[in-house]
Amino acid sequence: MKLHHLKPAPGAHRKRTRVGRGIGSGKGKTAGRGQKGTYARNTLPRGFEGGQMPLQRRLPKLGGFVNRNRVEYSPVNVEKLNVFSNGTVVDTPALVSKGLVRKRRAPVKILGRGELQVGLTVRANAFSESARSKIEQAGGQAEVI
Repeated sequence: MKLHHLKPAPGAHRKRTRVGRGIGSGKGKTAGRGQKGTYARNTLPRGFEGGQMPLQRRLPKLGGFVNRNRVEYSPVNVEKLNVFSNGTVVDTPALVSKGLVRKRRAPVKILGRGELQVGLTVRANAFSESARSKIEQAGGQAEVI
């Protein structure tokens, strides 16, 4: 057996119907389109609903883009950390107990608004550059979890 001996199984392929090729073909004259009317004469635009307001115009437009992979941080400003005493290790459970963070599971980001008067070891998921510098100027440490 060679490549030129291969052919599809019997009945696997049917010949294309050639419409409008004479009475003997069974698809002559009107070529399967019936008699008169829109569908006999012309093609219609995709989505045309006979003059009714089409679906794509009935529905409202979508508003913008939502990134599904966005990480939603619980923000805490440096000025709020003054409630802790000097030398305290500040982590998520400590922030929750003081009421600075609502969601226990959400990652925490420390932001740089305000001033810090106490030296703290702050453990959080993320820090802004200004927050990190203010914590280190106050004699503390900023540790990323």
